[in-house]
Amino acid sequence: MEKNPEFDDIRPFYDDEVATAIKRLLNNQEFKHAMSFLFPTEKWAKMEQLLQTFNNIHDFQHQIIKNFIFDLLKRTDSCADCEGFENVSPKSAYVYISNHRDIILDSAILCSILADNGYETTEIAIGDNLILSEWIKDLVRLNKSFLVKRNLSIRETFVASQLLSRYIHFTIKNKNQSIWIAQREGRAKDSNDSTQDSLLKMLAMGGDKNFLNNLMELNLTPLTFSYEFDPCDFLKAKEFQKKRDITGFKKTQADDILNMRTGLLGHKGRIHLKIGQQINQSLKKLDSSLHKNDLAPLVASIIDKEIFLNYKFFPVNYIAYDRLWGKNYFRDKYTDYDIEKYDDYMQKQLDKIDLPDKDIPFLRVKMEEMYANPVKNYLLIDNNKI
Repeated sequence: MEKNPEFDDIRPFYDDEVATAIKRLLNNQEFKHAMSFLFPTEKWAKMEQLLQTFNNIHDFQHQIIKNFIFDLLKRTDSCADCEGFENVSPKSAYVYISNHRDIILDSAILCSILADNGYETTEIAIGDNLILSEWIKDLVRLNKSFLVKRNLSIRETFVASQLLSRYIHFTIKNKNQSIWIAQREGRAKDSNDSTQDSLLKMLAMGGDKNFLNNLMELNLTPLTFSYEFDPCDFLKAKEFQKKRDITGFKKTQADDILNMRTGLLGHKGRIHLKIGQQINQSLKKLDSSLHKNDLAPLVASIIDKEIFLNYKFFPVNYIAYDRLWGKNYFRDKYTDYDIEKYDDYMQKQLDKIDLPDKDIPFLRVKMEEMYANPVKNYLLIDNNKI
Protein backbone atom coordinates (compact mmCIF):
# COMPACT_ATOMS: atom_id res chain seq x y z
CA MET A 1 0.00 0.00 0.00
CA GLU A 2 1.29 3.43 -0.94
CA LYS A 3 1.97 5.60 2.11
CA ASN A 4 2.07 9.36 2.49
CA PRO A 5 3.07 10.85 5.88
CA GLU A 6 1.06 14.01 5.11
CA PHE A 7 -2.08 12.11 6.11
CA ASP A 8 -0.85 10.40 9.27
CA ASP A 9 -3.07 12.54 11.49
CA ILE A 10 -6.33 11.40 9.86
CA ARG A 11 -5.76 8.11 8.01
CA PRO A 12 -6.73 4.54 9.00
CA PHE A 13 -4.09 2.14 10.31
CA TYR A 14 -1.65 0.39 8.04
CA ASP A 15 -1.33 -3.38 8.32
CA ASP A 16 1.95 -3.11 10.21
CA GLU A 17 0.16 -1.11 12.94
CA VAL A 18 -2.67 -3.59 13.52
CA ALA A 19 -1.13 -5.88 16.13
CA THR A 20 -0.03 -2.97 18.33
CA ALA A 21 -3.46 -1.30 18.08
CA ILE A 22 -5.23 -4.52 19.05
CA LYS A 23 -2.90 -4.94 22.02
CA ARG A 24 -3.83 -1.43 23.20
CA LEU A 25 -7.52 -2.28 22.88
CA LEU A 26 -7.24 -5.49 24.86
CA ASN A 27 -5.41 -3.63 27.64
CA ASN A 28 -8.07 -0.90 27.79
CA GLN A 29 -10.66 -1.38 30.54
CA GLU A 30 -13.20 0.93 28.87
CA PHE A 31 -13.04 -1.20 25.72
CA LYS A 32 -13.53 -4.40 27.71
CA HIS A 33 -16.47 -2.84 29.55
CA ALA A 34 -18.09 -1.83 26.25
CA MET A 35 -17.64 -5.33 24.86
CA SER A 36 -19.43 -6.80 27.88
CA PHE A 37 -22.64 -5.16 26.61
CA LEU A 38 -22.28 -6.81 23.22
CA PHE A 39 -20.95 -10.28 23.96
CA PRO A 40 -21.65 -13.02 26.48
CA THR A 41 -18.58 -13.72 28.64
CA GLU A 42 -17.74 -17.03 27.00
CA LYS A 43 -18.04 -15.68 23.47
CA TRP A 44 -15.93 -12.63 24.30
CA ALA A 45 -13.16 -14.84 25.72
CA LYS A 46 -12.93 -16.68 22.40
CA MET A 47 -12.99 -13.44 20.43
CA GLU A 48 -10.25 -11.97 22.62
CA GLN A 49 -8.04 -14.93 21.71
CA LEU A 50 -8.87 -14.49 18.03
CA LEU A 51 -8.09 -10.77 18.08
CA GLN A 52 -4.54 -11.45 19.23
CA THR A 53 -3.85 -13.40 16.03
CA PHE A 54 -4.51 -10.54 13.60
CA ASN A 55 -1.78 -8.60 11.82
CA ASN A 56 -3.71 -7.03 8.91
CA ILE A 57 -6.88 -5.02 8.30
CA HIS A 58 -8.43 -7.49 5.84
CA ASP A 59 -8.57 -10.37 8.30
CA PHE A 60 -9.78 -8.11 11.11
CA GLN A 61 -12.68 -6.83 9.00
CA HIS A 62 -13.65 -10.14 7.44
CA GLN A 63 -13.41 -12.27 10.57
CA ILE A 64 -14.49 -9.77 13.23
CA ILE A 65 -16.43 -6.80 11.83
CA LYS A 66 -18.37 -8.61 9.09
CA ASN A 67 -19.32 -11.54 11.31
CA PHE A 68 -20.23 -9.20 14.17
CA ILE A 69 -22.52 -7.09 11.97
CA PHE A 70 -24.39 -10.06 10.49
CA ASP A 71 -24.69 -11.64 13.94
CA LEU A 72 -25.94 -8.34 15.40
CA LEU A 73 -28.64 -8.07 12.73
CA LYS A 74 -29.86 -11.57 13.56
CA ARG A 75 -29.85 -10.81 17.28
CA THR A 76 -31.99 -7.70 16.72
CA ASP A 77 -34.38 -9.53 14.38
CA SER A 78 -33.15 -7.47 11.43
CA CYS A 79 -31.80 -8.28 7.98
CA ALA A 80 -30.02 -6.42 5.18
CA ASP A 81 -29.79 -6.82 1.43
CA CYS A 82 -28.22 -4.84 -1.41
CA GLU A 83 -28.76 -4.36 -5.11
CA GLY A 84 -26.97 -2.35 -7.78
CA PHE A 85 -23.68 -4.25 -7.92
CA GLU A 86 -23.87 -4.01 -11.71
CA ASN A 87 -23.11 -0.29 -11.32
CA VAL A 88 -19.66 -0.84 -9.76
CA SER A 89 -16.62 -2.97 -10.52
CA PRO A 90 -14.51 -4.79 -7.91
CA LYS A 91 -11.43 -3.48 -9.73
CA SER A 92 -12.29 0.22 -9.50
CA ALA A 93 -12.54 2.75 -6.67
CA TYR A 94 -15.55 4.94 -5.93
CA VAL A 95 -16.70 7.54 -3.45
CA TYR A 96 -20.00 6.13 -2.25
CA ILE A 97 -21.99 9.17 -1.15
CA SER A 98 -25.13 8.27 0.76
CA ASN A 99 -27.98 9.33 2.95
CA HIS A 100 -27.27 8.72 6.62
CA ARG A 101 -29.56 6.87 9.02
CA ASP A 102 -27.45 5.23 11.73
CA ILE A 103 -24.24 6.62 13.24
CA ILE A 104 -22.38 3.30 13.19
CA LEU A 105 -24.33 0.81 11.13
CA ASP A 106 -24.64 2.54 7.74
CA SER A 107 -20.99 2.17 6.79
CA ALA A 108 -20.58 -1.10 8.71
CA ILE A 109 -23.45 -2.77 6.86
CA LEU A 110 -22.18 -1.49 3.51
CA CYS A 111 -18.69 -2.84 4.13
CA SER A 112 -19.99 -6.18 5.40
CA ILE A 113 -22.20 -6.63 2.33
CA LEU A 114 -19.39 -5.60 -0.03
CA ALA A 115 -17.04 -8.08 1.63
CA ASP A 116 -19.66 -10.82 1.46
CA ASN A 117 -20.02 -10.24 -2.30
CA GLY A 118 -16.34 -10.28 -3.18
CA TYR A 119 -15.75 -6.53 -3.18
CA GLU A 120 -13.11 -4.66 -1.21
CA THR A 121 -14.49 -2.82 1.81
CA THR A 122 -14.50 0.97 1.74
CA GLU A 123 -12.64 3.44 3.85
CA ILE A 124 -15.08 5.35 6.05
CA ALA A 125 -15.32 9.08 6.75
CA ILE A 126 -16.12 9.65 10.43
CA GLY A 127 -16.42 12.92 12.34
CA ASP A 128 -13.87 13.24 15.14
CA ASN A 129 -16.71 14.48 17.39
CA LEU A 130 -17.67 10.79 17.67
CA ILE A 131 -14.21 9.80 18.88
CA LEU A 132 -15.14 9.91 22.53
CA SER A 133 -12.08 8.04 23.79
CA GLU A 134 -8.74 6.69 22.57
CA TRP A 135 -10.03 3.12 22.31
CA ILE A 136 -12.79 4.24 19.93
CA LYS A 137 -10.16 5.97 17.81
CA ASP A 138 -8.13 2.75 17.68
CA LEU A 139 -11.20 0.68 16.83
CA VAL A 140 -12.45 2.86 13.98
CA ARG A 141 -8.98 3.17 12.47
CA LEU A 142 -8.73 -0.63 12.52
CA ASN A 143 -11.99 -0.60 10.57
CA LYS A 144 -10.54 1.63 7.82
CA SER A 145 -12.00 4.89 9.09
CA PHE A 146 -10.37 8.27 8.52
CA LEU A 147 -11.10 11.35 10.58
CA VAL A 148 -13.10 14.39 9.54
CA LYS A 149 -12.22 17.20 11.93
CA ARG A 150 -15.13 19.16 13.39
CA ASN A 151 -15.62 22.24 15.59
CA LEU A 152 -12.71 24.23 14.20
CA SER A 153 -12.27 27.93 13.50
CA ILE A 154 -13.00 29.17 9.98
CA ARG A 155 -9.30 29.16 9.09
CA GLU A 156 -8.69 25.77 10.67
CA THR A 157 -11.72 24.34 8.87
CA PHE A 158 -10.37 25.52 5.51
CA VAL A 159 -6.96 23.95 6.11
CA ALA A 160 -8.49 20.70 7.43
CA SER A 161 -10.83 20.54 4.42
CA GLN A 162 -7.92 20.88 2.02
CA LEU A 163 -6.06 18.06 3.74
CA LEU A 164 -9.15 15.87 3.85
CA SER A 165 -9.86 16.41 0.17
CA ARG A 166 -6.26 15.64 -0.79
CA TYR A 167 -6.51 12.45 1.24
CA ILE A 168 -9.74 11.39 -0.49
CA HIS A 169 -8.23 12.01 -3.94
CA PHE A 170 -5.05 10.17 -2.92
CA THR A 171 -7.10 7.22 -1.67
CA ILE A 172 -9.12 6.93 -4.88
CA LYS A 173 -6.29 7.55 -7.36
CA ASN A 174 -3.16 6.21 -5.67
CA LYS A 175 -4.55 3.46 -3.44
CA ASN A 176 -7.46 2.46 -5.73
CA GLN A 177 -9.50 2.24 -2.54
CA SER A 178 -13.20 3.11 -2.34
CA ILE A 179 -14.61 5.47 0.29
CA TRP A 180 -17.96 5.88 2.03
CA ILE A 181 -19.05 9.37 3.04
CA ALA A 182 -22.41 10.75 4.14
CA GLN A 183 -24.04 13.37 1.93
CA ARG A 184 -24.15 15.85 4.80
CA GLU A 185 -22.58 16.46 8.20
CA GLY A 186 -24.51 14.32 10.66
CA ARG A 187 -27.73 12.42 10.09
CA ALA A 188 -30.84 13.96 8.58
CA LYS A 189 -32.90 13.60 11.74
CA ASP A 190 -36.20 13.92 9.85
CA SER A 191 -35.00 11.69 6.95
CA ASN A 192 -35.35 14.66 4.58
CA ASP A 193 -32.14 13.76 2.80
CA SER A 194 -30.13 16.40 0.94
CA THR A 195 -26.53 16.72 -0.17
CA GLN A 196 -24.61 19.67 1.25
CA ASP A 197 -23.00 22.03 -1.25
CA SER A 198 -20.12 22.51 1.18
CA LEU A 199 -19.33 18.78 1.09
CA LEU A 200 -19.02 18.86 -2.69
CA LYS A 201 -16.80 21.94 -2.54
CA MET A 202 -14.56 20.11 -0.07
CA LEU A 203 -14.38 17.03 -2.30
CA ALA A 204 -13.32 19.19 -5.26
CA MET A 205 -10.47 20.90 -3.37
CA GLY A 206 -8.02 18.01 -3.68
CA GLY A 207 -7.64 17.84 -7.44
CA ASP A 208 -5.59 19.98 -9.79
CA LYS A 209 -8.30 20.56 -12.40
CA ASN A 210 -11.56 22.51 -12.45
CA PHE A 211 -14.46 21.88 -10.07
CA LEU A 212 -16.31 19.33 -12.20
CA ASN A 213 -13.23 17.41 -13.33
CA ASN A 214 -11.99 17.19 -9.75
CA LEU A 215 -15.31 15.64 -8.77
CA MET A 216 -15.29 13.27 -11.74
CA GLU A 217 -11.91 11.91 -10.61
CA LEU A 218 -13.68 10.54 -7.54
CA ASN A 219 -16.27 8.42 -9.39
CA LEU A 220 -19.07 9.71 -7.16
CA THR A 221 -21.66 6.95 -6.73
CA PRO A 222 -24.89 7.69 -4.84
CA LEU A 223 -25.94 5.03 -2.35
CA THR A 224 -29.35 4.77 -0.69
CA PHE A 225 -30.10 3.31 2.74
CA SER A 226 -33.68 2.34 3.54
CA TYR A 227 -34.42 1.16 7.10
CA GLU A 228 -37.84 -0.29 7.85
CA PHE A 229 -37.58 0.94 11.44
CA ASP A 230 -35.22 3.42 13.04
CA PRO A 231 -34.61 2.40 16.67
CA CYS A 232 -33.44 5.96 17.37
CA ASP A 233 -36.63 7.59 16.06
CA PHE A 234 -37.89 8.41 19.58
CA LEU A 235 -34.50 9.92 20.51
CA LYS A 236 -34.53 12.08 17.40
CA ALA A 237 -38.09 13.22 18.14
CA LYS A 238 -37.08 14.04 21.71
CA GLU A 239 -34.16 16.10 20.37
CA PHE A 240 -36.53 18.03 18.07
CA GLN A 241 -38.69 19.07 21.05
CA LYS A 242 -35.67 20.01 23.17
CA LYS A 243 -34.31 22.15 20.33
CA ARG A 244 -37.72 23.79 20.04
CA ASP A 245 -38.09 24.46 23.76
CA ILE A 246 -34.53 25.08 24.98
CA THR A 247 -32.61 28.01 23.52
CA GLY A 248 -29.15 26.95 22.41
CA PHE A 249 -29.75 23.25 23.12
CA LYS A 250 -26.89 20.97 22.13
CA LYS A 251 -26.51 17.23 22.48
CA THR A 252 -24.09 15.93 25.08
CA GLN A 253 -21.51 13.19 24.81
CA ALA A 254 -23.92 10.97 26.74
CA ASP A 255 -26.56 11.63 24.06
CA ASP A 256 -24.17 10.46 21.34
CA ILE A 257 -23.35 7.29 23.27
CA LEU A 258 -27.06 6.56 23.81
CA ASN A 259 -27.78 7.05 20.10
CA MET A 260 -24.94 4.73 19.11
CA ARG A 261 -25.97 2.03 21.57
CA THR A 262 -29.67 2.27 20.65
CA GLY A 263 -28.89 2.16 16.93
CA LEU A 264 -26.70 -0.90 17.36
CA LEU A 265 -28.93 -2.93 19.67
CA GLY A 266 -32.40 -1.81 18.56
CA HIS A 267 -34.73 -3.55 16.11
CA LYS A 268 -34.39 -2.26 12.55
CA GLY A 269 -36.44 -4.77 10.60
CA ARG A 270 -35.56 -4.87 6.92
CA ILE A 271 -32.63 -2.78 5.68
CA HIS A 272 -32.15 -2.23 1.96
CA LEU A 273 -29.12 -0.75 0.23
CA LYS A 274 -29.18 0.34 -3.41
CA ILE A 275 -25.96 1.26 -5.20
CA GLY A 276 -26.92 3.88 -7.77
CA GLN A 277 -25.33 4.85 -11.03
CA GLN A 278 -22.15 6.89 -11.07
CA ILE A 279 -22.88 10.51 -11.87
CA ASN A 280 -19.90 11.29 -14.14
CA GLN A 281 -22.02 11.18 -17.29
CA SER A 282 -24.41 13.70 -15.74
CA LEU A 283 -21.53 15.93 -14.62
CA LYS A 284 -20.19 16.04 -18.19
CA LYS A 285 -23.43 17.68 -19.31
CA LEU A 286 -23.00 20.63 -16.92
CA ASP A 287 -21.39 23.90 -17.97
CA SER A 288 -17.86 23.75 -16.52
CA SER A 289 -17.44 27.51 -17.01
CA LEU A 290 -19.91 28.20 -14.21
CA HIS A 291 -18.62 29.17 -10.77
CA LYS A 292 -18.46 26.40 -8.17
CA ASN A 293 -21.13 28.23 -6.15
CA ASP A 294 -23.50 27.69 -9.07
CA LEU A 295 -22.30 24.18 -9.91
CA ALA A 296 -22.40 22.69 -6.41
CA PRO A 297 -26.23 22.90 -6.06
CA LEU A 298 -26.61 21.32 -9.52
CA VAL A 299 -24.34 18.43 -8.58
CA ALA A 300 -26.14 18.05 -5.25
CA SER A 301 -29.49 17.78 -7.05
CA ILE A 302 -28.09 15.03 -9.32
CA ILE A 303 -26.97 13.04 -6.28
CA ASP A 304 -30.23 13.65 -4.42
CA LYS A 305 -32.32 12.50 -7.37
CA GLU A 306 -30.43 9.21 -7.60
CA ILE A 307 -30.74 8.65 -3.84
CA PHE A 308 -34.47 9.45 -3.89
CA LEU A 309 -35.23 7.13 -6.83
CA ASN A 310 -33.50 4.23 -5.10
CA TYR A 311 -35.45 4.25 -1.83
CA LYS A 312 -37.22 1.03 -0.84
CA PHE A 313 -40.50 1.61 0.97
CA PHE A 314 -42.24 -0.46 3.62
CA PRO A 315 -45.81 -0.21 4.97
CA VAL A 316 -44.63 2.13 7.75
CA ASN A 317 -43.49 4.66 5.12
CA TYR A 318 -46.76 4.62 3.19
CA ILE A 319 -48.91 4.82 6.34
CA ALA A 320 -46.88 7.72 7.73
CA TYR A 321 -47.21 9.59 4.43
CA ASP A 322 -50.96 9.05 4.35
CA ARG A 323 -51.33 10.12 7.99
CA LEU A 324 -49.49 13.38 7.36
CA TRP A 325 -50.38 14.35 3.80
CA GLY A 326 -51.76 11.55 1.66
CA LYS A 327 -55.40 11.07 2.69
CA ASN A 328 -55.19 7.35 1.83
CA TYR A 329 -53.18 8.03 -1.35
CA PHE A 330 -51.27 4.78 -0.76
CA ARG A 331 -54.09 2.77 0.83
CA ASP A 332 -53.45 -0.17 -1.52
CA LYS A 333 -49.88 -0.48 -0.21
CA TYR A 334 -50.80 -1.63 3.31
CA THR A 335 -53.37 -3.71 5.16
CA ASP A 336 -55.50 -3.16 8.25
CA TYR A 337 -53.02 -5.36 10.09
CA ASP A 338 -50.19 -3.08 8.96
CA ILE A 339 -52.08 -0.10 10.38
CA GLU A 340 -52.53 -1.87 13.69
CA LYS A 341 -48.83 -2.71 13.87
CA TYR A 342 -47.94 0.86 12.90
CA ASP A 343 -50.08 2.40 15.66
CA ASP A 344 -48.70 -0.03 18.24
CA TYR A 345 -45.14 0.76 17.18
CA MET A 346 -45.62 4.53 17.27
CA GLN A 347 -47.19 4.37 20.73
CA LYS A 348 -44.41 2.14 22.04
CA GLN A 349 -41.76 4.55 20.77
CA LEU A 350 -43.56 7.62 22.09
CA ASP A 351 -43.80 5.96 25.50
CA LYS A 352 -39.99 5.77 25.61
CA ILE A 353 -39.59 9.56 25.48
CA ASP A 354 -38.77 10.81 28.97
CA LEU A 355 -39.56 14.51 28.88
CA PRO A 356 -41.38 16.25 31.75
CA ASP A 357 -43.46 18.29 29.29
CA LYS A 358 -44.01 15.83 26.46
CA ASP A 359 -45.78 17.43 23.52
CA ILE A 360 -47.34 14.23 22.17
CA PRO A 361 -48.87 15.70 18.97
CA PHE A 362 -45.57 17.40 18.08
CA LEU A 363 -43.51 14.30 18.85
CA ARG A 364 -45.84 12.06 16.83
CA VAL A 365 -45.60 14.35 13.80
CA LYS A 366 -41.81 14.43 14.06
CA MET A 367 -41.65 10.64 14.17
CA GLU A 368 -44.06 10.27 11.28
CA GLU A 369 -42.02 12.74 9.21
CA MET A 370 -38.99 10.47 9.58
CA TYR A 371 -40.88 7.70 7.81
CA ALA A 372 -42.89 9.85 5.39
CA ASN A 373 -40.24 12.24 4.05
CA PRO A 374 -38.49 9.64 1.85
CA VAL A 375 -41.83 8.96 0.12
CA LYS A 376 -42.40 12.68 -0.26
CA ASN A 377 -38.95 13.15 -1.79
CA TYR A 378 -39.48 10.26 -4.18
CA LEU A 379 -42.75 11.76 -5.38
CA LEU A 380 -41.00 15.05 -6.06
CA ILE A 381 -38.75 13.22 -8.54
CA ASP A 382 -41.11 10.81 -10.24
CA ASN A 383 -44.80 10.59 -9.42
CA ASN A 384 -45.34 7.82 -11.97
CA LYS A 385 -42.95 5.15 -10.69
CA ILE A 386 -44.00 4.58 -7.11
